[in-house]
Order: sequence, then C-alpha cells, then structure tokens
Amino acid sequence: MTGSATGREVWSGLATGIGSWPGTDPREAAAVVVGELTDLPHLVELPARGLGADTIGRASALLVDMYLDTSTTGYRLVSRRGAVAGRARDLLAQDLDALEEAWERAGRDSTRPVKVQSAGPLTLAAYVELATGRRVLTDRGAVRDLAESLAEGLARHATEVTRRLGVPVVAQLDEPALPDVLAGTLKGRTALETVPALPEPEALDVLDTTIRGTGLSAAVHCCAETFPADFLRRSAADAVAFDVARVRRSDLDGLGELFDSGTVPILGLVPATEPSATGWREHAAPAVDLIDRLGFPRKTLQSVAVSPVCGLASASSRWAREALRSARDIVAAFAEEADKL
Repeated sequence: MTGSATGREVWSGLATGIGSWPGTDPREAAAVVVGELTDLPHLVELPARGLGADTIGRASALLVDMYLDTSTTGYRLVSRRGAVAGRARDLLAQDLDALEEAWERAGRDSTRPVKVQSAGPLTLAAYVELATGRRVLTDRGAVRDLAESLAEGLARHATEVTRRLGVPVVAQLDEPALPDVLAGTLKGRTALETVPALPEPEALDVLDTTIRGTGLSAAVHCCAETFPADFLRRSAADAVAFDVARVRRSDLDGLGELFDSGTVPILGLVPATEPSATGWREHAAPAVDLIDRLGFPRKTLQSVAVSPVCGLASASSRWAREALRSARDIVAAFAEEADKL
C-alpha cells in the first residue's frame, strides 16, 4: 500500500470533517470519526488540550529541523526542541494510537484514504515569530524554509499513518490567514513593524512548495471572511474547502472558474455549533442556491465533497457527531436526488 492517494477523484462525492473536535479524549473522538465518516475519516485535533494541540502548536510536531516554543505573544521559532514541541509530539502520538485502535475495532481495511491536517505554510508564516519577534512572513528565506520543513514533516506523518493503518493518506492545509497575507492586512507585533502583502506569485510558490513537497493529494481549507477562489484555483491543491454561507456576489466569478477547473469544492454546509434548524435539507439549501446562481446543472453537486463549515472544537459532543451525519446525508441526497432539492 502506498502512503498517498493521488488525483482529484479521491475527494469527490464524499463527506468529511475539517479536523478539530470537542473535548480532550482522543479515543472517543477517533471512534466517532471512524464510525461516521466511512469515505474520508480524518485524524482528529483536540485543541482543548492546550499548548501544542492548537492549530499552530500542532504544526511543531510536524516540522523537520525547525522548532516552535512560546513567547509572550504567541509561538516563536527556536534553535532546539523544547517543552512545547515535545508536548505537541506526545499529543500527536496519542492521537495516532487512538486512530489505530479505532480503525482496528471498526474492522476497516478500505482502500479509501485517511485525511491528516496541518496549518498551511502561509498561515504558519503569518502567526509564528522569528527570534527577533517579527513575523516569519517578513523574512522570505525563513518562509521558504518553513514551507519545505512542513512538506517533509507531512510526508513523514503520512508514511506513519499508512504504516499503522495500511491505507493511503491525503492532506488538508488550513490557511485562515491567506486573505490577510495577500492583502497586507496583518498587524505588526510592535508599532514599528510593518507586514507588507506577499505578492500572489510568491505566495502561490510557497503554498505549492508545501503541497508538491508532501507527495500527497492535498486540499486547502480557508474559512476566512474573504475567500481567494482564483488564487486557490491556480494552486497545486486538488480540492478547496470553504464556508458556503460566506460566499458573496463578488466571489461568484472566481467560484465558477474553480468549479470549471476540475478542482473539487469541499462545501462547508453544516454549522460548526448546533443551530435552531438541524435537518440536512436546511443545511444543503445554500449549496443548491450556489449552484443555481453559478448556472451549473444540479448534477454538479454529485461530484462535490461536503463538510462542516469549520472545525467542531466549539460544538457539543452530541452535535459534533450529528454534524458528520448531516454531512453524510447531504452527500447521499446530492448523489440520489440533486435535481429534486
């Protein structure tokens, strides 16, 4: 069994989660995710466990020859592995043990892939500091090193998942800071620091360095207020995940080109916390409306993926499970009766 799944088809017509999960028990979380997501389960992230378990801290368990520690303002690159990086690695190992246990109990031997997640290189560069206290994003050489380190770490991580489960692996890069990186709207750590916009060609090269360096089929997830559809369409990502509720009229042209390009849209449809209306039909409606506004036939929905709008870390345990079921029900409805919705 190879360590990666390649091609856009591995993302098409299925339900998955974004990554984060409520609580602190990796075994309970893994059992639910493996049980509910039959086509694309994922390695859960439990940020409630604190340092080393949040989006940025968890990346310190993946980086190769680069280490993160905490500062008074966030995470900072340091010269050697410290307590935070060690804790992140321990937590990741616990999560892998829990996934392996859940996989064995479920009797899974499918050739369908498992998804792993990490903060993407641009978001890491935006939020991690250099030793000087400035954002990594202000040092182009450090940005490149970070992108390459993350790629190598994700490739090793995927190999370990395959070794344990015997299945191929795909990756998701979380890039919530991407619009700010492109627009130059990140604030400096001090009044004297400026963080200029990263030109799109450079940003695209950084993102693609990580994607291609992993050797994995990758999705990029961005649930920011501004969705850079055209930028992500031009990236090496096979799939792009976004919150459908945040789509604006000005986004439609870019989204239309994204759909046309063959990149698989992962439609964030199910609320991340329990809503007043909990039926799958209510959650599916924005996708149907979007397809109609774009002018595509409803059968287009048969090839999309469906997920919660973002991570489920703030949800109740009950709703987290229900959210995955709702995503699965929506995919089934798109496959069987898209024209009737």
